Amino acid sequence: MYVNSKPEQKKDVVRVSCCQTEQQKSSQTVLTSLGRHAPVCGFYKLEKMEAVSETDVQFWMAKAVNWGEATSCSALLDTSRHLGSLRSFLQQVLQGLQQMSSTSEAMKTFPFVGQFLGRLCWNPCVIADERSQRLLLRCLNCLYSAEPLNTVEQKANMWIKNMLCHLISEEEGSVAHATVKHAGLTPTRYHSEALQKVVSLMTEEVIKTCDGLPNTSARCSNGNIHAMSLACAALVTCPQISPLIGALLKHSMLCGSSCLNQEFIKEVSEALISKRLVLEDEAVVNLWCYSPTCLEGAAVSLLESVLSDHETMSQSLDKHVNGSLLPQASADHCHIFLTINELYRNVLTEIDENLAVRALIQVFTVCFLQRLTGQKSQDRLPLRAFFPHVMQSLLTPLLTAPSEVPREAWLDHLSWIRSLLQSVTENEEAGEDVRAYQAFFEAWFLLVQCGYWVDTAAELLVLAAPENAEPLLWLLTFFHHPTNRGHQRSQQTAVAREAWTHLRMLFLTRPPPPRHLSAVKELLSSSLSANLVLHLFSNFTIFSHGPVSIITEITDKVLTEAGVKRRALWILASIRCRLNSAATRDDKVNSRLRTLQDTLLQT
Repeated sequence: MYVNSKPEQKKDVVRVSCCQTEQQKSSQTVLTSLGRHAPVCGFYKLEKMEAVSETDVQFWMAKAVNWGEATSCSALLDTSRHLGSLRSFLQQVLQGLQQMSSTSEAMKTFPFVGQFLGRLCWNPCVIADERSQRLLLRCLNCLYSAEPLNTVEQKANMWIKNMLCHLISEEEGSVAHATVKHAGLTPTRYHSEALQKVVSLMTEEVIKTCDGLPNTSARCSNGNIHAMSLACAALVTCPQISPLIGALLKHSMLCGSSCLNQEFIKEVSEALISKRLVLEDEAVVNLWCYSPTCLEGAAVSLLESVLSDHETMSQSLDKHVNGSLLPQASADHCHIFLTINELYRNVLTEIDENLAVRALIQVFTVCFLQRLTGQKSQDRLPLRAFFPHVMQSLLTPLLTAPSEVPREAWLDHLSWIRSLLQSVTENEEAGEDVRAYQAFFEAWFLLVQCGYWVDTAAELLVLAAPENAEPLLWLLTFFHHPTNRGHQRSQQTAVAREAWTHLRMLFLTRPPPPRHLSAVKELLSSSLSANLVLHLFSNFTIFSHGPVSIITEITDKVLTEAGVKRRALWILASIRCRLNSAATRDDKVNSRLRTLQDTLLQT
């Protein structure tokens, strides 16, 4: 390997011997790969390596000997606690080995390195840590001689290949395989089960700390809990550690004390968000209850995933939201809902016209209410607890789902909602009272959360008689344009009425009149009214009774810009969520919705 290269040669060029067995080639492939990814110059930029401290060598050799194969709780704890500093020492050793011109020189300069690396290669805790294992492999790579010059280097090569077989191979006949043959396990399973046994003992110890103790303060006085969480911080992505992580998080809930290491909490949260750690639902919720920061991180992660992948999310938004576990956790723990609600409220004030954000807030609320309704009545908190700032009179009409109201009563229900909201807006416009403005904002935000009633109003407008359209158009306008500065809402209501008139003619007349087609396109081009008109247009495409071919043709002609199509997909996502929760399923409507989504995604 490159340890035999001259200093002036490129260090990341690997020379491979031509005479190799198949098993040697497997190990050689790994060595070659490591060589490509570990150039001596460029990454570390070291001109000269300082000598490794003798004190450090003695310390780490003693640790490696004491740890052995880390099959006891104390050994695993101590190994985990020192993983970070061990990686730093291995990095220092690696940098020193990279300075050597040959294996012989490396072994003279670092006489301890063979025994040290060999012991670490058999420590399941070290091997379970991806970064530590990578450093071990790179150190072995530096000791390997592509063209051995003497017997010492030949024996070193054989030993290195045996270590590689132990670390990465399960081939029968390898040294590692022979060593654990008596256990009837492959090397990977041997280390996995050894680690599982130790973790199981530690998990039992955590569980026992909350049993049989007189009070909460006594339970939390056990400093070993903090030590265990600190030890787990470096290994949170190791699957075998998951039960211990769950037990530690459960302990934090039972004891109600901040006895867990903050680095551990941070690592667990980041691993969950990046999908590198899988925990039981209870453990995840315990984490959120323990750390508001982790809860906010999960809520932000959900928001970012929605904003970054509109094609996938817009087709299965309710499934994605439920999969985040946030709705269920919110139903079980009121403070979780309030935290998420506040976060999304702040986001909405910054980008209030973003339809993806509105769709997420609406779908999250629907999923939350479904989980809350599914609870036993004696366990369920009143709605007032979850919406403490909203006028009591608004909660029942808005939080009642359309599926719970007979279809023939929808118009009356929406008129009721309109009258309540109109009263709030009139109070806000009457003066400069801060409380009146807060009540106004909370009413509008609740309408955004319960956007299914706005979707219902837009659906009714497709076939509504002119005399019934006014309250529905008002709701739609207030939803998209809550403020009334400069009589903006009145102007937007007029725009909504104009758009509704053109859309009725466009979708209910055969063939579609070109004049109305052009008028709708022009209204959609306005930055002020685009979302309102698009909301109406999307509902006409789904609920009008015209042939699908005609609807698709109109859609292709009207929605020509990519940005408009993306916004339309989010409106369809909200409608789809409402239809999925409906008491009865209309297969024709759902089929048309899927067709429209596919059309918008393909064009």
